[in-house]
Amino acid sequence: MKDSAREYRHNNHSVGSATVHLVWIPKRRKKVLVGDVKIRLSQIITEVANEKEWIIKALEIAPDHVHVLVEHDPSTPINSVVKAFKGRSSRYLRQEFPHLLKIPALWTHSYFYDTTGKVSTARIQEYINDPHHT
Repeated sequence: MKDSAREYRHNNHSVGSATVHLVWIPKRRKKVLVGDVKIRLSQIITEVANEKEWIIKALEIAPDHVHVLVEHDPSTPINSVVKAFKGRSSRYLRQEFPHLLKIPALWTHSYFYDTTGKVSTARIQEYINDPHHT
């Protein structure tokens, strides 16, 4: 979808679009997001988004970081979006892949975010989908 033809979400008292580019990394920048872990992480992120009625516009999982471009409802703060993705994925991945328990925590506490007001959503999608991450 082009930004010029942006669709807006209509809520009880608001109309708008909230799209954010998120990036986060595993603790100690370990390259653990590969193989089955990468596949399962993608599934978990998709499940969370579907449950919350968020739209994943782009997703790239590199061995040592995650990029997500997600459209969420404007009433949900960005930190809650991050918490939903990182919280569930950490819990499930560490349960399902015991080798991840060797890391004190799966994710660092920090994350990067940028709303897509200054840069078009399409431009960020191009960046995330560029194969430079592998």
